Amino acid sequence: MKTAATPSTIPTRRRALHSLGAVALSAASGQIWAQAAKPAAPWPNRPVKLMVGFPAGSSPDLMARTLAEPLSLALGQPVVVENRPGAGGNIAADLVAHSTDQHTLGLMINGNLTIAKILNPALRYDPLLDLAPISLLATAPLVLVASAKLPGKLAALLAAGRQAGAQWSYGSPGVGTVAHLGMELFNASAGLKAVHVPYPGNPQVINAMIAGDIQLALLPPGLAMPQVRAGRLQAVGVTSPGRSTLVPEVPSLAESGLKGFQLEIWDALAAPATQPRAHVDRLSALLAEIVRRPEIREKLFAQGWQVAGASAEGLARRIQLDTRQMRAIIERNQIRPQ
Repeated sequence: MKTAATPSTIPTRRRALHSLGAVALSAASGQIWAQAAKPAAPWPNRPVKLMVGFPAGSSPDLMARTLAEPLSLALGQPVVVENRPGAGGNIAADLVAHSTDQHTLGLMINGNLTIAKILNPALRYDPLLDLAPISLLATAPLVLVASAKLPGKLAALLAAGRQAGAQWSYGSPGVGTVAHLGMELFNASAGLKAVHVPYPGNPQVINAMIAGDIQLALLPPGLAMPQVRAGRLQAVGVTSPGRSTLVPEVPSLAESGLKGFQLEIWDALAAPATQPRAHVDRLSALLAEIVRRPEIREKLFAQGWQVAGASAEGLARRIQLDTRQMRAIIERNQIRPQ
């Protein structure tokens, strides 16, 4: 026959059950804490792929190869440059945007991060949604060059271009390039009506200018200044807000009278939007330090770049500002890819 529990035994049993529950809860909490405290897997844990959307020997490729070795030493893993040229760098940018291995990064020009989707809405990637900014690496102005037969000073050049009967044209390395959009910005700012003539690349633009087929163009300093110093072209001004250390002898268009005119080309590092924030922050800090090393700064300067080393937030702001500027030019002039 079962004996009923006495009132004195009930609290004892309750205390025992409570104690067992506390032990179980403590053990579970300890297990959860141990899992939470377990350090994250080291990253990177295999070689890092650095995608470049242009061929070997191009300006973005040279920058990628300049940064690959010091970045490899800092990360403790090889950094392998992989060239996937085509579509103005957008093929490589698309591969980066859709990568899921957390070990694929992209060295991109500003067109891939600002112009691409505005110019071609059918593009598979959206730079504002599918890419994570890491670092604005370096910037450079463009040089407004004119035919040797034209005035070399901005005021005189504009006066000649505004005369009745002046039928000027300008060249660029293709529709939707920064040189093309920059010249449309110049047209609007200066009150000119120069007509766009696209070419396969800047070498063909230079040849056309020397031959007198076109009158104006925006060129990178490294391509413009040898022609200027040889007397084949005139350097009218640079597109940076003030004089550039890359070409200190050439005034800026802004200081020559075109107030507020500003346009730069730049290279940046980006990752897929799914890249963990800790990886982005680490890469951003490393690159800011690497590009400021004297030996790296000198190499990039020789390639035609002024180092920036801006943070992920700084690059994001630059993308937003330049996207707004480029969108206005594209929509105002109804520019479409060819």
